[in-house]
Amino acid sequence: MQTAPDSVGVAPTPVAPARPPRPRMMRQYDLVERVRSYNPDTDEDLLNRAYVYAMKAHGEQTRASGDPYFSHPLEVAAILTGLKLDDATIVAALLHDTIEDTEATRAEIDNMFGHEIGALVEGLTKLKRLELVSREAKQAENLRKLLLAIAEDVRVLLIKLADRLHNMRTLEFVPPASRQRIAEETLDIYAPLAGRMGMQEMREELEDLAFCTLDPEAHAVVAQRLDALAERNRNLIGEIESQLTTSLANKGIAARVNGRRKQPFSIWTKMERKSVGFEQLSDIFGFRVVMPDVEACYRALGVVHTTWPVVPGRFKDYISTPKQNDYRSIHTTVIGPGNQRVELQLRTAEMDRIAEFGIAAHAFYKDSAGSPTELLNRESNAFAWLRHTIEILSQSVNPEEFLEHTKLELFHDQVFCFTPKGKLIALPRHANVIDFAYAVHTDVGNSTVGCKINGKFAPLSSQLQNGDEVEVLTSAAQSAPPSAWESLAITGKARAAIRRATRAAVRGQYVSLGRRIVERLFIRAKIEYADDKLTGALPRLARATIEDVMASVGRGEMRASDVARAMYPDYKEERVGRPGAGAKKSLAVKLKLKSPPDPARSPSAIPIGGINSDLPIKFAPNGGAVPGDRIVGIVTPGEGITIYPIQSPALKDFEEEPEHWLDVRWDVDDTTPQRFPARIVLDSLNEPGSLAQVATVIAEHDGNIDNISMTRRSADFTEMTIDLEVYDLKHLSAIIAQLRAKDVVARVERVNG
Repeated sequence: MQTAPDSVGVAPTPVAPARPPRPRMMRQYDLVERVRSYNPDTDEDLLNRAYVYAMKAHGEQTRASGDPYFSHPLEVAAILTGLKLDDATIVAALLHDTIEDTEATRAEIDNMFGHEIGALVEGLTKLKRLELVSREAKQAENLRKLLLAIAEDVRVLLIKLADRLHNMRTLEFVPPASRQRIAEETLDIYAPLAGRMGMQEMREELEDLAFCTLDPEAHAVVAQRLDALAERNRNLIGEIESQLTTSLANKGIAARVNGRRKQPFSIWTKMERKSVGFEQLSDIFGFRVVMPDVEACYRALGVVHTTWPVVPGRFKDYISTPKQNDYRSIHTTVIGPGNQRVELQLRTAEMDRIAEFGIAAHAFYKDSAGSPTELLNRESNAFAWLRHTIEILSQSVNPEEFLEHTKLELFHDQVFCFTPKGKLIALPRHANVIDFAYAVHTDVGNSTVGCKINGKFAPLSSQLQNGDEVEVLTSAAQSAPPSAWESLAITGKARAAIRRATRAAVRGQYVSLGRRIVERLFIRAKIEYADDKLTGALPRLARATIEDVMASVGRGEMRASDVARAMYPDYKEERVGRPGAGAKKSLAVKLKLKSPPDPARSPSAIPIGGINSDLPIKFAPNGGAVPGDRIVGIVTPGEGITIYPIQSPALKDFEEEPEHWLDVRWDVDDTTPQRFPARIVLDSLNEPGSLAQVATVIAEHDGNIDNISMTRRSADFTEMTIDLEVYDLKHLSAIIAQLRAKDVVARVERVNG
């Protein structure tokens, strides 16, 4: 292309969009004036020293945006002045990254600013040089450290939330992969944590910023719709505010009415949860009605309900029953002017302050009676909940489990239920009776066997509704819950307690098994066993307690002969058969030991009482074993004992492992019969009713069918494999005999697993 004679032939340079001007960093006097505005007794010298120290410590460091790094702690401190927090919190905010990102040390900060501020800063310092296998594990360990620091001083939480809020405000400068991770973490943990602490405005901003990052298109669509709706209803909002104020004033109630729209994230989650479109949402706008006292709130409720029609099922009284995060208000929805649904929140000025600032509404700087933690323990349900939750979570065994439970505890709405004595129990929505039982007490949960909901028997998995009265039925005979409950429980507390009780029960089984194995070896070797003597041998076994030794033996991690040698260095193990010579001979001798002619009374044989015994026992997987069978036990490391009938072909697999064989005998109480697993296989005629005849025989003889499979072997015959539960060998033999007498049965045999 030719250029005009009077023009310069240079291609135009693309102009990058201008960045918005960087805001001016807050100066020392600005910071001091912000604090002085709500705390006239502020320590100006402390604030000035912290400002200068942090600025020098961060020096030439810059953020991803190119701004000086010091601008970040300064903005965090500015957010906290908006919450009207004390001098120590503001100073810790200025210093919160110095230990982690500069040459500053805890000792130096303690020396210059005091132990209190040093502890706050260290509580905010992430773990370093920790060898963890995954990013999730590192995230969980950092979170665990943070939560434990919060339990000591809640101001750590306030600083961390402000830190996260400023990082989210500047997230656009972070690389995309990190941006996604930070936004997810914010939505999973920090926003719900702010909500649990009653800091609703901070929660809403964190959620909105995370939503904008994770799903920018959805955020843009919802925000655009909200803007259009607000513009269309601008006059209506003013009319509702005016009518509410006038109606209340006519009844002598002075009230401040403010309309506000819900945030995009709140709208989006409601659309997702209810599977509705934007147009179908009717409570996008809410109105806060703030009055001088609680009595005025209830009088105003009467005025509202007699002026406009009430929407059924939309009334909640959080004044008489506050939320766990200290939130108190009366919620109601009415059909207001223009046939528009109007959601109202009636509250006092103090309730409004707590609804906005949460635990930060407790003015720490005015309190002289104890530390901030002691103050919150007296005044704040939210902090009491947090400390209780941290106590539960700290018992999690691994980092990922801790992270899972933290998310569970933080992320649920609530449902309120009652004990028969009227005690209020707050639970997450979708919680069931198992969660309720553990919320009452861990011991109640562990011993729960049934329940009544509103006076009627119900399954333990029943979801609870607001106002349910739940009576938990317990039994002293049950000391540990079924492990399957863990998958049914909703709350982190219940899951952690079930997992802990299950681990303790399994460990107890291994300890019991290990002790029996050790004691019987000592009987066989004719040497004396005593706990006192084993205690002295613990260092040689590299175990801390006798229980640890017994558990290791029970799990197969340590041999009983190792224990004997540690206690009696001269002990020599008697081996069965000749090593390496004819496995069959070795096996034959072993089997003779396993099943003495009088099974009652081999002193070295371990008694087997069934599946519900206190030992980690299971039965041969392909056929089981029943009382009356001559049996042997095979110890599998980490799995306990597997009981096999002596005629089981599977025992050939263990011929070369004599150390895994155990002397066992039946120990069944005739007064409390138990069922045991057995398997039969039969060929039946392929004709209508043959399965019914087989099942009838088994049922008439009090057998229980646990599982059945059928295979067509020919046009005339079908092979059935049936897993039964029977009392003993005599019971099983009777069932087999009766099946053989049936015309439809051509063959029936027991399967020896």
